Amino acid sequence: MNIRIGSRGSALALAQTNNIAQALSDLGHETKLIIVQTAGDLDQDRCFSEIGPAGVFVREIETAILDDEIDLAVHSYKDLPSQGPEGLVVAAIPERLTPEDCLIMRDDGQPDRSPSGLKLEIDLRLKKNAVVGTSSERRRALLRSLRPDLQIVPIRGNVPTRLAKLHEGQYDAIVLAAAGLIRLGHQQKASALNLGRFVNLRLDPTIFVPAPAQGALALQCREGDRVIDAVAPLHDVSASGPVRAERELLRLVDGGCSLPFGAWCRRVDGGDLELMSVLESDGVLVRKSGRAENPDELAAVLWAKLSHTLPETPTDGTSLEA
Repeated sequence: MNIRIGSRGSALALAQTNNIAQALSDLGHETKLIIVQTAGDLDQDRCFSEIGPAGVFVREIETAILDDEIDLAVHSYKDLPSQGPEGLVVAAIPERLTPEDCLIMRDDGQPDRSPSGLKLEIDLRLKKNAVVGTSSERRRALLRSLRPDLQIVPIRGNVPTRLAKLHEGQYDAIVLAAAGLIRLGHQQKASALNLGRFVNLRLDPTIFVPAPAQGALALQCREGDRVIDAVAPLHDVSASGPVRAERELLRLVDGGCSLPFGAWCRRVDGGDLELMSVLESDGVLVRKSGRAENPDELAAVLWAKLSHTLPETPTDGTSLEA
């Protein structure tokens, strides 16, 4: 069948979409790429919270699906709001890449050091009052917990633009998702980074908890559309359980607060799911974890634990910037 695939125009979005297009082509389908500009692409100056509600990188693409301008969208799953518009479904979750964040620094010529714990490694690599670029409230909160002295300032632009700003000396370090670097070809595999003039510190996800569904892709289309059957072979069952738990917890948290939040789920011995979460409330990081077989039940258990730590004052329920 012929499938029109919508994508943002960034290098990372195109890399992700082209990989899926190739996979569909290998299955015998014909694909056409259609670029869709989003609010997040058009406004490169303001922070995400100033541009509008959640979904600054997906709203226009979702509208294009509903208006039958495209048949399929390939999203970074963490960009999707906790609840999507009626009429659309996530039809498949392909194989998930590592969910870790990376702290990227200019190479100062220091000899490599053996990791001795995340905080110590950051202490060794970053000078006092170093300037670190990130526009994620979650990353800001986690960095502050490790190094209160750091000057954490916003940064916008695609991955190549952010790396260029780092190289120019506008920042001492920036934080990026490892999966994005892998998909752009900077990172050949999970354990090797090829950034040339930069130094990479992989941030332990049990400590520096990622955004929900970070590293995963979401293939989105219309409900009941024949595209659902076309993308079914690309669905990775092993990734769907952990991602579902993270997304369900996001949905529960997103309806109750607008605080910096992270969640990461993995399979452990015996096949159970282990879900870890972090939430900043009143300047304090709250960490909770739990195990269960069912993703939805596990998310509910974690939300029950987290909700007891939240302020009693009602919030506006706006979406999180994870």
